[in-house]
Amino acid sequence: MSEQEWPLYEVFVRGKRGLNHVHVGSLHAADDEMALRHARDVYTRRNEGVSIWVVKAADITASSPDEKDPLFAPAGDKVYRHPTFYTIPDDVPHM
Repeated sequence: MSEQEWPLYEVFVRGKRGLNHVHVGSLHAADDEMALRHARDVYTRRNEGVSIWVVKAADITASSPDEKDPLFAPAGDKVYRHPTFYTIPDDVPHM
């Protein structure tokens, strides 16, 4: 199997406990385990992460920014879903 045939993986790294995973880049690998090892070597060389996700790019389905208005418009009339109506305690982190 040549490198041109290897699937593309998207790499997400969580920098610290309690934070979200963030997309940091892409790489090609022969399988999931190789993708995870290469992601560790390439994207966390300086101990930046506590968790890594690798996902085959072909398995990701995403909306387009051009679809923003029709896709999210139904939520506009549901104001009760917005957190402005709720009081968040001071001791709740990451809100």
